[in-house]
Amino acid sequence: MNINKIVFLSCLFWVCCIGAGVAQTTSKYDQHEAFAPLFYPTNGNEYRSAGGAPGNKYWQNHADYVLNVTLDTAKHRVSGSALIKYKNNSPDELPFLWLQLDQNIYKSDSRGTATSFVNGGRFATSKFTDGSEIRSVSVISNGKPLTVKYIINDTRMQIQLPQALKANGGALDIKIEYAFSIPQEGTDRMGRLLTRNGWVYEVAQWYPRMEVYDDILGWNSIPYQGAAEFYLEYGDFDYTITAPAGLIVVGSGLLQNEAQVLTPKQLQSLAKARTSETTVNIRDSSEAALGTKQKGNLTWHFACKNARDVSWAASKAFIWDAARINLPSGKKALAQSVYPVESMMSSNGWQRSTEFVKGCIEIYSNQWFEYTYPVATNVGGIVGGMEYPGIVFCSYRSTGGGLWNVTDHEFGHNWFPMIVGSNERKYAWMDEGFNTFINHGSGKVFNKGEFNQKMINQNMGRAVYGTDPIMSTPDVIQSSYLGIAAYYKPAMGLEILRDQILGKERFELAFRTYIKRWAFKHPTPWDFFRTMENVGGEDLSWFWRGWFLNNWKLDQAVKGVKYVDNDASKGALITIENLEQLALPVVVAITDSKGNTDTVKLPAEIWQRGGTWTFRHNSTSRLTKVVIDPEKAFPDADPSNNTWAGESKKAPAGLTAKDVINNYLNAIGGADKLKAIKDMSMSATGSVQGTDIQMTRKFKAPDKYLLDVFIPAMDTHASKILISGDSVKMIQMGNAVPVDAATRQKMKANQQIVPELSYLTDGSTFTLSPDIATDDTGNDSYVVTVTAPDGQTIVLYYDVKTGYRVKTETHVGDQVASVVESSDYRDVAGIKFPYSLKNFISGQELNFKVTDLKVNSGLSDEEFK
Repeated sequence: MNINKIVFLSCLFWVCCIGAGVAQTTSKYDQHEAFAPLFYPTNGNEYRSAGGAPGNKYWQNHADYVLNVTLDTAKHRVSGSALIKYKNNSPDELPFLWLQLDQNIYKSDSRGTATSFVNGGRFATSKFTDGSEIRSVSVISNGKPLTVKYIINDTRMQIQLPQALKANGGALDIKIEYAFSIPQEGTDRMGRLLTRNGWVYEVAQWYPRMEVYDDILGWNSIPYQGAAEFYLEYGDFDYTITAPAGLIVVGSGLLQNEAQVLTPKQLQSLAKARTSETTVNIRDSSEAALGTKQKGNLTWHFACKNARDVSWAASKAFIWDAARINLPSGKKALAQSVYPVESMMSSNGWQRSTEFVKGCIEIYSNQWFEYTYPVATNVGGIVGGMEYPGIVFCSYRSTGGGLWNVTDHEFGHNWFPMIVGSNERKYAWMDEGFNTFINHGSGKVFNKGEFNQKMINQNMGRAVYGTDPIMSTPDVIQSSYLGIAAYYKPAMGLEILRDQILGKERFELAFRTYIKRWAFKHPTPWDFFRTMENVGGEDLSWFWRGWFLNNWKLDQAVKGVKYVDNDASKGALITIENLEQLALPVVVAITDSKGNTDTVKLPAEIWQRGGTWTFRHNSTSRLTKVVIDPEKAFPDADPSNNTWAGESKKAPAGLTAKDVINNYLNAIGGADKLKAIKDMSMSATGSVQGTDIQMTRKFKAPDKYLLDVFIPAMDTHASKILISGDSVKMIQMGNAVPVDAATRQKMKANQQIVPELSYLTDGSTFTLSPDIATDDTGNDSYVVTVTAPDGQTIVLYYDVKTGYRVKTETHVGDQVASVVESSDYRDVAGIKFPYSLKNFISGQELNFKVTDLKVNSGLSDEEFK
């Protein structure tokens, strides 16, 4: 499933308004806890080996499905039957069976409804249905159906068997008649969208599915509540969708009756696409607009082998195109896309979807494991991003880099969890995190990195350490932190493991071995950990414990530099510290007075005997600079202590913080002009991973403020703040967010055009650092720390030469909430404003460029309603 980077961005805008982050000055480190000898809760056994492979008696159950349903487009309903051929390969007799009825989440009395936030959210149900309407349940015995007793509880159904299903290969058939209404917004995993040419149906969780019975828990019966996804058995699927003629139906697997449901032109174009390296149009926009004169229904027949699920989509509004996928074995598959005409409004829109599908699947097949389905279908509809075997649902509004990212992410899921069948209901990181990791690699390769944006891990140090460890069930993780705990942080952990601990060769061998061992099986986290250790040849328990099982922080620091016998020519003694509990390797860049540079890499084992380590560097002259993590590859919670610069430059004697602030006010126009500002409006543009963002800020004295971060491709407000007097309102991703009194005051205090004017008069205290800060480009800044009356701390950097404010760090206590760098000052009505604003969001730089700025233009109160 896709956690849109814009959703994460909106969460960080919220954080920036109220304050969050981390910094540490005294060590909390305990090496005995970090490197404790006991880690694995159980020993290897005949089912799962100590080396991380399936044991010699590994087993898993099997479920084949024959599904036949009808789509009623007048009532938006699906009805039909499911025949499940279930085989019990376990060593246990099964007196009852558990199935999943996921449609019941949309009932008003479901647990998913009860656990949804009052103000809604991505997984909340806005309009209830009757859920799964079970009409009959029977077991086939000697070719005859035998009605059985069953119990439905929330999203689960227990079938009580007349005789226990035998162990070690016992099999039976289950027949279920059922129906359900298709919700318009189905927890962003299914739904329907009304377009100018008709409804687009994206249908998932559409049949009763077997729960997994495994050697770990027996029946896995956690109910479906929205955030946690699925855990499913593998099998073969044979299914039919009967729908009104004129609809195009696509689904997991291979269409079996093309000649009966496609026109001669479509058949000819489809045949051409199967041999084409470039996208071939099969059904264009004019055909979608005209529809068909054919009456009655058509039945579309699909088959999908060795899959854990199937899904489908249908619409008369579909434009359809396709191209050939080349697999490393020499086999071919088909990449195809279906989408409404609204998806082509951008020149970089869905007409590129098939190119993206083909590209990412070829990359993953060559890098990790060959794609296993005959077709890969991308559907443009109401769902923002959701994965199923051989078919994915992506937002019809996505364009450019946004479309690449969501397509790449959802099809990456065909490796995790479609091929490697982990338990998503309990361990979201084993599919979302692993998938995000391989996405980073594909972005670098596709079309020579067209949409690649380098992730800067150090910038994530302020956001990555939240309240929930990675090893948390998705339904427990705070919704605002799910994108980090399930996606970004585990992906970052794999990058650190590859680049800083194991090295690329050992890591990739181990990771490929994990995929190959557990393809179409059910690994646990311990199977993954054991495989990586045994193939990689390292005891990594310290890494798993700190990064995955706990939410320990990283804070590495340079403590100081001395010289052997106080003689720089004999070498330097460099002391570093680990101030927080997470232990990781250390990379140190060293520069001496002769301009020589060197990089020293130290393993995590230096922290085995404590949180302070001194190492010798064979220099022959005085050192001028020592920097921990010069490439910013680690998410350090406090990078400010990563650098030792010898004798630092000092602020001039007698210069005060008040002098620096007044110099800034004079540099941008003078206090009188600034106080004369009655209103101001600013428009700016930026992008995240290729998705355009528009930011609007408006101010009207004395107490009105508007901030609106808008995503045109999604027609959604990522974040919107409206302040009018004592009223403060906040919207995130279109949903209202409650704001308490304390947060309201902080937000009001933070939203000022030139806050320095207030600092001089509102009782704030400010101090000037005696040291001048020098950035990576050699520019010097005075550093002023302002403490507001409410205790909030702002650290401001002012350019020594120009006087302009170049960086703002917002703190709460010792915690860094936001960082904004300002540059490219331009004159507007005699006042200098920065036209370039650089934020550090989601581990990458988010640059906003101001496109329009007006002062005293006469904004009305209506602008703030």
